[in-house]
Amino acid sequence: MKNTLIASLLLAALASFAAQAQDATSPVSSGGWSGSGEFGFASATGNSRSQNLNAKLGLNQENDLWKNSFYLNALRSKSQQKVVDAVGNTVTEFNTTANRYDGGASAGLKLDPRSYIVGATRYEHDDFGANRWQGVVSLGYGYIALKDERNELSFEIGPGYKRYQPADLNVQINGVAVPQHRAAVSEAVARGLVNYKYKITDNTSFEDTFLMEAGSRNSYLQNDAGVAVSVTRKLALKVGFQLRHNSDVRPGVRKSDTLTTTNLVYSL
Repeated sequence: MKNTLIASLLLAALASFAAQAQDATSPVSSGGWSGSGEFGFASATGNSRSQNLNAKLGLNQENDLWKNSFYLNALRSKSQQKVVDAVGNTVTEFNTTANRYDGGASAGLKLDPRSYIVGATRYEHDDFGANRWQGVVSLGYGYIALKDERNELSFEIGPGYKRYQPADLNVQINGVAVPQHRAAVSEAVARGLVNYKYKITDNTSFEDTFLMEAGSRNSYLQNDAGVAVSVTRKLALKVGFQLRHNSDVRPGVRKSDTLTTTNLVYSL
């Protein structure tokens, strides 16, 4: 079922891109794809060792017929840790402490200059999160409430279907913690998205995106905020803050995760 859902997400994204490639040649179409890539890396050696990497790719398109987006994100961290081995000795290991990747796409067919019907997909894998993986498909209504030279505000809302696998549950067997895989869960969700962009100055911009996937068993909330300062026409520095929240988690797992990044951004 997991592979079927992933395939559905990818096929939906590819179908959207194929439709856009065809519409781009029509006289009605007036906008192409644009976007940016972000990259951040930090490494420490010596008395302690750590490596942190995060990368993002985002593409957007808006024209007379379509309002579309596509993104890919990756996060990976390794750090030096002291652990107790099987015989009771304390040893130092260089272990992975974060490993997450996610991607998604949305295709919005405009009904008029402000409103549109939107289909969205999202998939995420997280080795250290509340859920090992989760996938969502949804169909809803979008509305561009504000759009001028400095501001852009849009809303999306609609029903969806979500399938996810909660993180492993550690069970004590003869004094040893043994991870137990948990069954995947399926449920209907209500998806909501709010995106706001503000151009502070000619070279400084702010963006905030809030995502909600509310279900009867688990509600997922994510907010991404960032300020970017352009260095050249193509390059910028960006400080970002992400908050992720799951309402239902296994014992010992925190409901909320945060991520602060400082990245170099290249506009495509």
